[in-house]
Amino acid sequence: MKKIEGYKAFNKDLKCKGYQYKEGEVHETDKIDICREGFHFCENPLDCWAYYDLMESVFHKVTSLGKTGKHKEDSKVVTTKLQIGVKVSLSEMVKASVDFILKKTFRKKGKSSGYSAQIGSSGDSAKIGSSGYYAKIGSSGNYAQIGSSGDSAQIGSSGDSAQIGSSGDYAQIGSSGDYAQIGSSGDSAKIGSSGYYAKIGSSGDYAKIGSSGYYAQIGSSGYYAKIGSSGYYAKIGSSGDSAKIGSSGDSAQIGSSGDYAKVDSSGKNSVIMCAGHASKAKGKKGSWITLSEWKMTNNEYTPICVKTRKIDGKHIKADTWYKLIDKKFVEIKDK
Repeated sequence: MKKIEGYKAFNKDLKCKGYQYKEGEVHETDKIDICREGFHFCENPLDCWAYYDLMESVFHKVTSLGKTGKHKEDSKVVTTKLQIGVKVSLSEMVKASVDFILKKTFRKKGKSSGYSAQIGSSGDSAKIGSSGYYAKIGSSGNYAQIGSSGDSAQIGSSGDSAQIGSSGDYAQIGSSGDYAQIGSSGDSAKIGSSGYYAKIGSSGDYAKIGSSGYYAQIGSSGYYAKIGSSGYYAKIGSSGDSAKIGSSGDSAQIGSSGDYAKVDSSGKNSVIMCAGHASKAKGKKGSWITLSEWKMTNNEYTPICVKTRKIDGKHIKADTWYKLIDKKFVEIKDK
């Protein structure tokens, strides 16, 4: 049987749906049924983000060694025999996503207004535009400018200084070059960038944004955004409700104005600011946290208290969730 390589997401203890996996082992089963039975993985790394939380998961390379079946809507694969490979970092996931999209595109320059277009360019200074649905656009040259207004676009760029814009829903955008500027206004976008100095903006709901480069600037105005950053000196802002923000790089600046935000920073010397109602945050010793408390008055929420505390390890513990309750920092359990 033909081997198929891909990527799989797990809980941090290497479990998936209650099943315990182990790196280097081969797992076998008799029956497969896509989304029901068997061992599942994705050929496109970005598709893993649709099934597992970006910040709460670990990712591994995997290889199918048995009988397989494929999902009709994305790159999800089910197999009877799955070998678990090495752990993959966020930057490696983003780079692999770009490579995957580039391999799926044709090597030709141009514009397209039709459906299901596939456009690829390997030259520098390319300008690529597509207004059709289901477009797949790839560019490996520097200074590329890529625009897409159709839904379900898959856009990959490995060159520096790329400018990528997408207004359609369900877009998957990956960039591994430095200085990238990526914008998406559609819902449910998946955006990954591994280059330095990236500027990423998303206005659609349910966006999933991952950045592993230094000095990234990430902004999201949609609801339920999931934002992960592993590079140093990141600046992350979110104005939508129920955002989940995770940063592992040092000296991060994280701000959230939406309600019910959940902000987790594991990097040193970071600053976390939550202006929305019922938000919570945690960080490392030496970082600072600002939280706000709101109260319902005359059928609307009004702020009653805003406080800032340094995580000193004594009064405010490191790696511990806090919420502002009755004008006090209160330690809470994550749910």
